[in-house]
Amino acid sequence: MSEQGDAAGLVREIVLALVDDPEQVQVSCSEEGDATIVEIRVSPDDIGKVIGRQGRIIKSIRTLVRALSSYSDGSRIEVEVID
Repeated sequence: MSEQGDAAGLVREIVLALVDDPEQVQVSCSEEGDATIVEIRVSPDDIGKVIGRQGRIIKSIRTLVRALSSYSDGSRIEVEVID
């Protein structure tokens, strides 16, 4: 599996564990320049759960994805929550 797929799978599993409405979770990847963008879409009621108090949850997710990418080949992966 590609690094892009690994990152998206990791993000998807984490987000599914956090939300109340897992059927609304969508995780997609796109290329933008030299970076891979992992986009998270969730129900409006679940956005706060994914972001967390003072952004702690999303920051932790970004840290895990960054560690995964540096372990693989060092390419840049960004994680964004789309509302």
